[in-house]
Amino acid sequence: MTDTTLHSSQPRLITLGGALPWLIGSLFLLVMPQVFTSNSAITIMNQMAITIVFALSYNMLLGQGGMLSFGHAVYMGMGGFMCVHFMNYIEDYSLPIPLPVLPIFGGLFGMGVAMIIGSFSTRKAGTIFAMISLGVGELIAACSVIIVAFFGGEEGVSGDRTMGPPVFGIEFLHQIEVYYLTAFWLVLSALLMYLFSRTPVGRMANAVRDNPERAEFLGYSSRWVRFFSFVAAGFFAGIAGGLFAINYEIVTEENLNLVQSGSILLITFLGGVGFFFGPILGAIVFTLLQSVLSLQTEIWQLYLGLLFVATVMFFPGGLAGVIMMHTLPFRLGKARLLLRPYVKTLLPALIGLLGTAGGMEILYHLRHAALGENEMSLYWISFDSHSVLPIAICLLTAAGGFWLAKRNAPELADAWHEANTPNGGVA
Repeated sequence: MTDTTLHSSQPRLITLGGALPWLIGSLFLLVMPQVFTSNSAITIMNQMAITIVFALSYNMLLGQGGMLSFGHAVYMGMGGFMCVHFMNYIEDYSLPIPLPVLPIFGGLFGMGVAMIIGSFSTRKAGTIFAMISLGVGELIAACSVIIVAFFGGEEGVSGDRTMGPPVFGIEFLHQIEVYYLTAFWLVLSALLMYLFSRTPVGRMANAVRDNPERAEFLGYSSRWVRFFSFVAAGFFAGIAGGLFAINYEIVTEENLNLVQSGSILLITFLGGVGFFFGPILGAIVFTLLQSVLSLQTEIWQLYLGLLFVATVMFFPGGLAGVIMMHTLPFRLGKARLLLRPYVKTLLPALIGLLGTAGGMEILYHLRHAALGENEMSLYWISFDSHSVLPIAICLLTAAGGFWLAKRNAPELADAWHEANTPNGGVA
């Protein structure tokens, strides 16, 4: 066997084709602030980037290692608290530490906390691990109100990111400067997490997730594989916390409580835990719903919860799973067969959903509107919410849309079967 054969048989972590999405994504991040120039849009993009890093770190536990954690926000919060304390140290003692390196301190602190907690929580998997993570998360959230010296009590700890030494003349006074700093750490963290998933430890994490007994039979310790994945996830969660502290200049108990841990679980499931880019999609959709939809309606959390339930019930692969389902029809050149059935089925379903949402909005307005405030605006139409006609129209629209979608569903199923069957093949 020649040297050429030896070198060609060795797996490469990233090929030229594999590097293309990273280059396109990096270029996309560079261009976005030039398209959306308002401070509010840049703030939303900052939050989106931070959430992506946090979601990818959680996917290292759930998607790659099969560890369902209800306390992952602890490591993000601890990293954020350490980062904001370093910001204050830089101001108080004039330390020559530039702001762009502070997420490293947050990551290292999150990793240290993960090493301590993981030393006993990763001994077991499944329900036991989930309950331990829940208990630890609640314990540290309670301690955040008691240990005021580190957590700052209910008010949290704030800092000033502009007090550090300038970096190439940049003092990080403007949001766009913070955006490019966050985008740099997003690309670097995502790349490192992807490379980790291609290492032997990352591969064995998949094996331990699927069949821990067989991994033990091959000579690998399931406990240590889970521990290394747990520590790595804590490191990147700490980096996300450091970026949060830099962006908002304040960290509170809300950054490490159960609500935050539940949100990242929802985000990861929504995007798809079985795919590396799934949490990225989930973070983007969740941030847009949280920031844009919350400005339009007060019951946006209800819609988000219904979306999560529908995803778990009907699309367990998440948004990424729905996208990957269509790779075979595209490879077979039959994706065009799905266009007409999709329009005939999904368009009525969308109309039915809009009718249902309209009915819920009217009922909410009836219940919570002030006395005498009968007029409301919905879908750019103003009407009397106390009248029977608007709620009747919404109910009829919802019923008609869902009925048409159900009637056209068999046609979509036949088209899906045809699009996924090779010519001359037997399904």
